[in-house]
Amino acid sequence: MTLTLRAVVCSAALLMFAAMAPQAWCETDPAAAQVDSFDNALVGVMKQGGALGAQGRARKLTPAMEQAFDFPVMTRFAVGPAWTGMSDADHQALIVAFTRYSAASFAHNFDSYGGEKFVVDPAVETRGPDKIVKTQLIPAHAAPVVIDYRMRSDGGTWKIIDVYFNGTISQLTTRRSDFAATQGAKALIAHMDAQTEKLLK
Repeated sequence: MTLTLRAVVCSAALLMFAAMAPQAWCETDPAAAQVDSFDNALVGVMKQGGALGAQGRARKLTPAMEQAFDFPVMTRFAVGPAWTGMSDADHQALIVAFTRYSAASFAHNFDSYGGEKFVVDPAVETRGPDKIVKTQLIPAHAAPVVIDYRMRSDGGTWKIIDVYFNGTISQLTTRRSDFAATQGAKALIAHMDAQTEKLLK
């Protein structure tokens, strides 16, 4: 076998093997893998949407969201400067309320399945200590929706700290703006609990 022919054969074999087992040839970025895992959990809940109901969807999503999202960091940012003057007990209560609120939001917005799929862009962007994982929610009969996740490492595990819809609308900045008029931990918790209740009706 000539050198040229051998190179062609080897290249064909490599391409065939790569098609059969892509994960063996390219290691997924851990931040993208985290988002992909969450998207799969979300689709699973969407497929059971009607049977579960809003509260059931929120309960089922909560463990997946706690795995994928850094709720302590997100809560601290959403509360803003007032966070530093609050007690540890207030911090924990706010994180719990913010987690419930976030799960209720996803349960409300992703309530059923109609053939949608999520596509995660493997080209992860690095911004300082963070990574941006770009995804698309592709409905069966509509234009794709762009959803970007800002990720930060927490003890070696990449977790979501913000969600951008259509590339510009920061969910966390929206929350912070919403919370700005509410003073004190108890009032913030009551506000989040009221919003959670509305979303789960």
